[in-house]
Amino acid sequence: MGSEDELRTAWSNPITRRDLLERLEREGCYKDDLLKLQEIIDAEHCDLFDVLEYIAYLKQPVTRAARVKTSEQKVYNLLNEQQREFVRYVLQNYVKDGVDELDEKKLGVILQAKYGTLPDAQRQLGTINEIRTTFIDFQQHLYSAAVG
Repeated sequence: MGSEDELRTAWSNPITRRDLLERLEREGCYKDDLLKLQEIIDAEHCDLFDVLEYIAYLKQPVTRAARVKTSEQKVYNLLNEQQREFVRYVLQNYVKDGVDELDEKKLGVILQAKYGTLPDAQRQLGTINEIRTTFIDFQQHLYSAAVG
């Protein structure tokens, strides 16, 4: 990863985030190591993105709650009410449990937990592709905001 902007861009999409974590692992930097470092720098309520920024650019970690608060307006700006409710639910879980809540592989579990069934989720949010797009797109705004 070259610049801070490249790191932010890679991290802000769940697909490229997974690729980045896999690449780091191939280089010997495992997620468990990042989680231990997260504890050492007293950043348990921060994102692993902040740990990487701390390592690479000496940026002070920002809590997940602060990241959400700072980016809320950008995140919700282009969403309809049903999408806002869905994203709000995802962000509450993100603040509570961490970045794994933003993994695309978790989307089905999230939809089932929030709506009960996939057809119920689709009635509220649209097609699977529309739901997936909403899930991926809001994350760009979550990580684009200058926080701190």
